[in-house]
Amino acid sequence: MKRFIVFLMAVLCFGQLLFAQQSAGTKSTSLPDIFITGSNSIHFISPENIQYVDITSHAVAGDLPLKNLLRLKMKPDTIQAFKSAGEYLGIVTIVGESFIAQYNLHFIDNPTFPFLAQINILPEHSRPLDIPGMSLTSKEMQAYAVRMMEAKIGRPKRSAKDFGIQARLNNVFTAGDYVFLDISYFNDTNLSYQIDEQRFKIDDKKITKATNVQSVEVKPVWQLYNIQSFKKHYRNIYVIKKATFPGNKVMNIELTEKQLSGRMLTLKLKYGDILRADSF
Repeated sequence: MKRFIVFLMAVLCFGQLLFAQQSAGTKSTSLPDIFITGSNSIHFISPENIQYVDITSHAVAGDLPLKNLLRLKMKPDTIQAFKSAGEYLGIVTIVGESFIAQYNLHFIDNPTFPFLAQINILPEHSRPLDIPGMSLTSKEMQAYAVRMMEAKIGRPKRSAKDFGIQARLNNVFTAGDYVFLDISYFNDTNLSYQIDEQRFKIDDKKITKATNVQSVEVKPVWQLYNIQSFKKHYRNIYVIKKATFPGNKVMNIELTEKQLSGRMLTLKLKYGDILRADSF
C-alpha cells in the first residue's frame, strides 16, 4: 500500500511538472504556418521597429529594408535541395520593441501557389516582452510627438538667433524615462539651410580654461522627422533620455550647416526647463 501511495505521488508530481513546462512555453506545432516559394519574397510588416530576427534555416536569407519591415527570400543555390511540397524549413523569430513573434516556415515548389506575400504581425501571433531600458516604443513616441505638433504654440521657453537663423524651444514634455523637445527653426535669409548635424551636449555654463572643459553629448533616441534642409521654417520633435545635470551646466542644442556656408546656431536649455516640463 505504501509503495502504491509513493508511486501515485510521484505520478502526480511528474504530471504537475510536465504541465508547468508545457504552459510556460509555446510548442512549435501551435505557431502559424507560412509558405515561401523559390521565386517570390515574403514581407513581414511589424507595428514596431524590429530589434532582432532569427532564421533557423540556412536556405532562407532575410534583411530589413525598413526598420519595421522584414523581407525573406529563398537562396537561389539552395532551391534545388527542396523539392517536397510543404517541406519544413524551420522557425522565423521576430522581436520588436515590446513583443516576440514566431512562425513555421515551409517551402512550396510551385511559383503559382497562392501564398501570403505580405504578413502583418498581429497581437494574437505575438507575446509581450519587457525589454530593460525601454519604457516607450517608437510607436508610442510618435503618438506623443504628433500630440505635441497639434498643440497650440505659445511663447517660446528658450530662443536664440544668429546669421539670420532663429531657434525656438516651443515645449518640453516628459513621458516615462524620456524628454520630448519641440524645437522650431526660422530662416530669415534667402539662402536655404543645408543641415549637417544636430547635437545635444551638456556643457559648463562658464568656461575658465580650455583644458578644463567637460562636454557630454546626449544622443536623441528618436525624432519625428529626418529633414536634410529647409528654406524658411523647420519644426521637429526630439526625444532624449532623462539626463540630470547641475545648475552650473547647460544643455546646448547645436544646429550646424554643411560647408561652405557653415552657419551654426546654439540653443541653450537649462535644467530647470526639464524640471518644469509638462507630462503626457
